Amino acid sequence: MTRASVTSAHRGWELLPPQPRRALHLINGEHYAGAERVQDLLAQQLPRFGWDVDFACLKPGAFERERSARDSRIITVPMRSRLDMGPARRVAELLERGGYDLLHTHTVRSLLVGRFAARRARRPLLHHIHSRTDRDTENALRNRVNSAIQRFGAARAARLVAVSHGTAHYLRGLGYDDEVVRVVPNGVPVNPAPRPWIAPDGAWTLGMVALFRPRKGVEMLIDALAQLRAQGRDVSLRAVGGFESDAYREQVLAHAQARGVAEQIHWTGFTRDVSAELARIDLFVLPSLYGEGLPMVLIEALSLGLPVVATANEGVPEVLADGRAGELVPSGDATALAAAVAALMDDPARAAALAGRGLQRQRERYSDVAMARQVAAVYEEVLQEAQR
Repeated sequence: MTRASVTSAHRGWELLPPQPRRALHLINGEHYAGAERVQDLLAQQLPRFGWDVDFACLKPGAFERERSARDSRIITVPMRSRLDMGPARRVAELLERGGYDLLHTHTVRSLLVGRFAARRARRPLLHHIHSRTDRDTENALRNRVNSAIQRFGAARAARLVAVSHGTAHYLRGLGYDDEVVRVVPNGVPVNPAPRPWIAPDGAWTLGMVALFRPRKGVEMLIDALAQLRAQGRDVSLRAVGGFESDAYREQVLAHAQARGVAEQIHWTGFTRDVSAELARIDLFVLPSLYGEGLPMVLIEALSLGLPVVATANEGVPEVLADGRAGELVPSGDATALAAAVAALMDDPARAAALAGRGLQRQRERYSDVAMARQVAAVYEEVLQEAQR
């Protein structure tokens, strides 16, 4: 609400700008991957729409080190186990003493704490669904438990923010209606000066970016790379990101060795500058098996004007316009993946056309500013509803 103050008898009343609203984001904070990039970008862009953002972290780690939103405060509220509700009281106190208007959660763990904290502090609760909870891990029991926790926590949420229409469809299938579900696609910064894509003269470098875990499908990409090499193609892989565990890292490296392509894969490890790594590749590959609500690395690749080959799971076909802005292949099919890559290597004109359409699509639909604008609109909607 606009305030006014008297600065002098001669100047009279001077209108002051509206004071920003305040949102507290309750996050895990252990990693810095796609969902954390969304949180980081929202904190940077929401102020232009009248919202300041701070963070409360349940599992402090990479997010605090790697974030770009340095104007946002981070408060550590350690959660010792999945069912530890001790942090709920602390988060409620933060909401009240910090003058926050609402609580925005991003994971099942944070939703569980957030349900109790928001109720205690009498603040609206929003929950961001970054991917399907029922297919988030390889452990079926864990997925069922997480799904039950999500249902329990979401029962108190004023809104559920889905990152894609596919994710929204999943939520409606669980019984949530259109009054609760809002679709806000993920977004990344628009590249002000993208370079036109040019096919390499000789060797091709494929690129993949992930926090490597089984559902990301890197073994399938390794199999496809082996098939391409067996065809006599001069192609290698640049794999960007860390591994979820040392055990899985050893499993993947052994698989690459067994397929005879260990020397053709460069593992970069984690990097904060994903764009710099993407600039080193010729073709971006997303081989995920499942669990991709709307992958940030995919739209980042589009923003740099790269041709893309991706598996058709969850929100991916939406981003690639059902194949008009990138090649789509079935999940888990290494032969189809290799064939799609080979087809683009053999037809650079088609690769360039896909890259151009993907770049335009990112600019029109998947920018960080558009994402923040839509989230701010949901915030305002929730506050108006709470004030009735």
